[in-house]
This record gives sequence, C-alpha cells and structure tokens, in this order.
Amino acid sequence: MTERIALYPGTFDPVTNGHLDVIGRAARLVDRLVVGVAINIGKGPLFELEERVALVKAETALIAERDGTVIEVQAFEGLLVSFARSVGAKMMIRGLRAVADFDYEFQMVGMNRRLDQEIETVFLMASETNQFIASRLVKEIARLGGDISSFVPRTTLERTLAKLRPTQA
Repeated sequence: MTERIALYPGTFDPVTNGHLDVIGRAARLVDRLVVGVAINIGKGPLFELEERVALVKAETALIAERDGTVIEVQAFEGLLVSFARSVGAKMMIRGLRAVADFDYEFQMVGMNRRLDQEIETVFLMASETNQFIASRLVKEIARLGGDISSFVPRTTLERTLAKLRPTQA
C-alpha cells in the first residue's frame, strides 16, 4: 500500500494552538505529515526561519509521540506544489477559521490544481476554541502587553515574549 503523505504549509510566525490543533487532527489522517515552514520574507516575520522550524519541531514532538505519528518539519521556499512533490505529498492540508479564509483558499486551490492535478487539498475547520486565533493578532496582542498564553503553547509563549518584551521574559 502506498504511504499517505500530506503537507501542511504555513509561515508559523509564531506557531499557535490553532496550528497545533490542525496538525494533530491532520496527522491522524495520514501516515506521514510534513509541516512546511515557508520562508515568506515578504511578511516580515518576527522569528527567523530557523527559529520557526525549531519551534514547530518542539511543539509537534508531543503530538507525534502521543499519537505515534510521523511528523516532519521542513523549511521551504518557492512554489508550494513543487515542495509538495519533493516530499511526496499527494494531499495538502489547509486550516480554515472563517469565511475570509475560504475566499483566499478557494483561489489557491484552483491555482494549485491547475499546476498539479494529482495533489488534493483537504480543509480542516479550526476547532471552536481556536477559530479566532491568528499569528498576526497574537504578535500584536503581545507587542501591546496583552496575555497570549491561551493562544500559543508554552515554549512559543516564552520565546515570543523574549523577542517582543525582553525585560519581562
């Protein structure tokens, strides 16, 4: 039987509880889940690529251990379908939070499908407790002194606060 490999791409700047929710649920659907951490310099990330990869690895290790799932974390640059092909993924996982996400994702699915008809996109709705969490908002709340502890896991919390509020970390 062919190994079922899926790719869950994102910038993960920082990785949130919403991301981890989708990762945990996606990992149960496949034999191997590759979490692709996009370089995406255009977004002006808070964390360097290597830091984001390390954080995602650290935060997903418990999920992999708990569920006995293979979760790989890799950095990537360039066309998403090319990266999917390079890791052997026939499925891309995308998390949806709201209608606004759907508009963007709908366009992406169409474009990706034109580029490679062999790769399917599967949408997982964020759980009700995570539907509002966005990395952009988490960073903004942290910059303004708000409590982000319910939005991100502990290691990510500590590293985010160390970056944004070095005197309080």
